[in-house]
Amino acid sequence: MTEVWFSKKNFLTLAGALLVYFLFFSLQSLGMISKFQEINLMMLGINIILAVSLNLIVGFTGQLALGHAGFMAVGAYVAAILTMKLHQPFLLAIIAGALAAAIAGIIIGLPTLRLKGDYLAIATLGFGEIIKGVANNINYIGGAAGMIGIPRLTSWTWLYLMMVLTILVIVNFLNSTHGRACVAIRENEIAAETMGINTTYYKVLAFAIGAFFAGIAGALYAHYFYLIQPTTFTFFRSFDILVMVVFGGLGSITGSIIAAAAITLINAALQDLAVLRMVIYAVLLIVIMVFRPQGLMGNKEFTLDRWVPKRGEASGSAGN
Repeated sequence: MTEVWFSKKNFLTLAGALLVYFLFFSLQSLGMISKFQEINLMMLGINIILAVSLNLIVGFTGQLALGHAGFMAVGAYVAAILTMKLHQPFLLAIIAGALAAAIAGIIIGLPTLRLKGDYLAIATLGFGEIIKGVANNINYIGGAAGMIGIPRLTSWTWLYLMMVLTILVIVNFLNSTHGRACVAIRENEIAAETMGINTTYYKVLAFAIGAFFAGIAGALYAHYFYLIQPTTFTFFRSFDILVMVVFGGLGSITGSIIAAAAITLINAALQDLAVLRMVIYAVLLIVIMVFRPQGLMGNKEFTLDRWVPKRGEASGSAGN
């Protein structure tokens, strides 16, 4: 076990993660990143959290869900209430927002995840619209005007920490027996039930975990942009996240990360083109889906194995 934790591969992964963090932290501290670049960098991190968490539901468990923006809204509003109105610490607000989103995931998951395909998509879409409608009619959280003046507590450090935490937790979950049960449900739900897998339990579990991290993304979003409104969390936001998952590859965490980064940067590059931006964006997606329907990575992952040989291979090559 010790050899696994202190392997060369893990050290390289940790070193790479720390290098990315300190690179952007240094550039930001030196004022070498403009405000526009900083906003898009923060959106990139939030989109990675959203895409990776939705991929657990859609890509690995095979459940077509269109209500991810609703869970993001729950996390955003709960966290904003705690910091803005109740003056609680930011970490507590993030945890509370994530737990509230997870509970919402369980509540919506228990009755709807017995559905399949288009029926499930419609049910989760309805959930997202319910959240938006409720937010519109609660004066305590600003109603249609939203909550204005939320303290800006989301920093690059907080964002990067939560992004890495999301990836680590979901990757470890997928590598466990629970994760393999979710993949079995995706491949053939009837066969999985025959093998004794409680399909409803695992679908709700995946739904709750995905909603939990969507809540974290919502909390980070609310405390970076000062303002949240019900119109921020519409069906189109859920659709954007789904596009990232499909674009990157259903069943690929690496694909979700790459796609979230690519789509965020494409949106930023086309920002000045106004109406034409969405047309070009749509054409690019159509072209990619025509020539690469399985997504950028398919269901494969980018790993360090090809550059970091295993101990047996290394000693064998040395002997030769």
